[in-house]
Amino acid sequence: MTTWTALTTLAGEAPALALGEAMETLDPAPTGVGVFEVEDGSGLWEVGGYFTEQPDRAGLALLEALHGAEAFAVSKLDDRDWVAQVRRELAPVRAGRFVVHGSHDRGAAGHRIGLEIDAAMAFGTGHHATTQGCLLALDKLITMGLRAENVADIGSGTGVLAMAAAKVFPCAAIASDIDDLATVTARANLRWNGLGDRVACVTAPGFRHRRLTERGPYDLVFANILANPLRRLAPQMVTHTETGSVLILSGILNRQATGVERTYQGYGFHRMERRVIGEWTTLTLRRA
Repeated sequence: MTTWTALTTLAGEAPALALGEAMETLDPAPTGVGVFEVEDGSGLWEVGGYFTEQPDRAGLALLEALHGAEAFAVSKLDDRDWVAQVRRELAPVRAGRFVVHGSHDRGAAGHRIGLEIDAAMAFGTGHHATTQGCLLALDKLITMGLRAENVADIGSGTGVLAMAAAKVFPCAAIASDIDDLATVTARANLRWNGLGDRVACVTAPGFRHRRLTERGPYDLVFANILANPLRRLAPQMVTHTETGSVLILSGILNRQATGVERTYQGYGFHRMERRVIGEWTTLTLRRA
């Protein structure tokens, strides 16, 4: 089946969500609409629709004008097996003792710790530098002797970081994300890796869920989100950790890292490591 896409960007979450909702009224209607923050610190959001027939360009132009968006880029995608292509292009990723791989690469881990994420769920498979940074930070902490007992993964996506912790520690763990689809995906991945009864999954912003608050304080917290949400999360980190707790924070552009670190220093967290991969920084902090 032929697929058409229509993509645009505009500033701000609320305007982007409003545009995404308005796209659903087009005729022909999109089969799906996505609204995502552009992860470059620009404050821009991407809004995209998928269509089984050519979208109404006049209707798109009207939406651009009404919502102050950039001109839609309309593309026709070839009829192909996209999942098969993703599988070919996503090679296993090695991060210290961990190997993140798809179901098509079982056995790639060898003697390392395998984390299997289906290639059909490409976001959060471990190929992004932020996820790799978190796994390498965890690998170093293990080498240093860290033994976590209570772990939270905030903004968990596919659940790969909670999964990694549960594979190396006999710990209690919980993963949360603001997106219901991410929560469903994480649950499926955890079951697939034999961890369905080891890691709880909830949908929540930050720690704002009863199960998250009841299970604290945590001695290890992952938060692979973005710089501004990380800054806003700092007071909650204090509430839900204790002296000696360790944070692994990522989703931070290199130029934003000092600001995030200073915010957390103000709440009593001090740097253990600052790891740079490409344009992204991962911070490992300990609560004094």
